[in-house]
Amino acid sequence: MKKDIMKIVFVILGTMIGAGFASGQEMYLFFFSYGIEGIIGIFISCFIVGFVIYKALHIINTNEINTYKDFLDILLKGKSEKNYEKTKDVINIVINTLILMTFFIMIAGFGAYFEQQFGINSLIGSTILSILCLCIFMTSVKGFVKANEFLVPVLIIFLIIIGLINLKDINILNLENYIIRFNNSNYVLSAILYSSYNCIFLIPVLVTVKKYIKNKSQILAICIISTFIIVILSLLVYLILVRVDVDIAKLEMPAVYVVSKIFYILKYIYGFIVLGSIFTTSISLGESFLQNTTKNKKSYTQISVIMCITSVLISKIGFSNLVSSLYPIFGYLGLLQIARLLLIKMRE
Repeated sequence: MKKDIMKIVFVILGTMIGAGFASGQEMYLFFFSYGIEGIIGIFISCFIVGFVIYKALHIINTNEINTYKDFLDILLKGKSEKNYEKTKDVINIVINTLILMTFFIMIAGFGAYFEQQFGINSLIGSTILSILCLCIFMTSVKGFVKANEFLVPVLIIFLIIIGLINLKDINILNLENYIIRFNNSNYVLSAILYSSYNCIFLIPVLVTVKKYIKNKSQILAICIISTFIIVILSLLVYLILVRVDVDIAKLEMPAVYVVSKIFYILKYIYGFIVLGSIFTTSISLGESFLQNTTKNKKSYTQISVIMCITSVLISKIGFSNLVSSLYPIFGYLGLLQIARLLLIKMRE
């Protein structure tokens, strides 16, 4: 049972710790740019994510949900019969489109890292990741769970080590002096949007690992462990950004900048963290999209190939611009899902 708990925890973390998180771009956009209050925002955001994980897993387990469409049946219960099916189809299309777009962003981020750090054409990096993803997809759910089970613990350990090394040179008592502060900032809204857009992708992924869920106590353990680790990792990445000594708004990957400049010996280890994070998020998102949109093995294989080829073709769109422009929009859309979850009564 403990092994199943950690399998799901690693899938959750593998979904959340993507290119935006490990590179510091998300942390800057949603938390660091609000100064010291951003730390409060981290706790608010992680609490919401924890609540959604618990509520969603409980609903998935007690209602024997096998697809995201089944989940929408519960989410939309009470809607008038006239618009019910149409509403469900529209929401399902929107969510799957967002998942696919974010999969493309991950592929682009992988290529962008290779180009930025090594001067290698971004198309080469994007092609490498798309091939790796395709290989994992061909093994279905078992393959992507195994990949997360192996990679995510390694990523977490490296992140914690680098975060703790960074802490040695930061005076926590004077932390506010390191941080840019903005007037009239709404850090609470930003924290809600961050958790909201993450939950858009998280719930479809949770549906794919239903077979590992056994009981309510297991769900509670998954929720607590996942939330605790997310809080710790978020705070460590936040504190890495304190060391940025240039205009942070102009950096595509601020955490990578700090590690490369101040902890040069760890540069390639952090590179592995960023690339590994992109990979785990890519396979989690890709697998949830395939589970939601395919009806049989043949269509699963066909769509896998088309999705991976297309991701390379559009990988030149750009990484940081997509994160800053699309993720907040995803967050507003996700608010509706969280609001509805709050209203659903859980049955034993």
